Amino acid sequence: MATSETGPALPDRKRQRSGDEARERAMRAAISVIAEKGTAALRMSDIAARAGMSTGHILYHFGKKDRLLLEVLAWSQTDLWNRYQQAADQAASPAEKLDLFVRFYLPRHQGDERYALWTQVLAQRHDEAGRQILTELLDGWDQRLEAILREGRDLGHFTDVDLPEFTIRAVAMLSGLSEDVMFGRSRWQHTSAHAFALSALQRELRATGQG
Repeated sequence: MATSETGPALPDRKRQRSGDEARERAMRAAISVIAEKGTAALRMSDIAARAGMSTGHILYHFGKKDRLLLEVLAWSQTDLWNRYQQAADQAASPAEKLDLFVRFYLPRHQGDERYALWTQVLAQRHDEAGRQILTELLDGWDQRLEAILREGRDLGHFTDVDLPEFTIRAVAMLSGLSEDVMFGRSRWQHTSAHAFALSALQRELRATGQG
């Protein structure tokens, strides 16, 4: 490491911030392009053009396309979970956290870019390292839901349920509803998938204050 008379050289914070911003811009561009073109037709040059960067910069940040897809998905989920946690920290009760969980899990609308990325990356073939990354991301949703259920049970707001079993069923239901929303099933044009899912979970949990 280079040093000066006054001590070790300090990292260039401005350059680091600039690099982080460029990487985030590339990530957002990749999500957008993947949602439009799918993973099979995805080209690094498409992402570069959308991000206003050179193809060389995209290759520098991500390398191979398989690595790009996994990194973009992991970044997307971390960003989503950070926003979920910020909202959950302000929630007044486990019931409110459950509402937030359902809201953040389900796609916002037909063609939701984040959910499109999920489904397309899951459909690809992955090596063991890639499967481990995807497993950790999937488990992350289960762990967050189990934490809400445990808190609600311990506070007496939710009935005592088998947490792993309930979580499997709840996430399976939410995944099925998500596919419906992404496909554009007509039944969700006039009915909220979020309200439907939340009502189903609340009925079984018998959350305090819910009908």
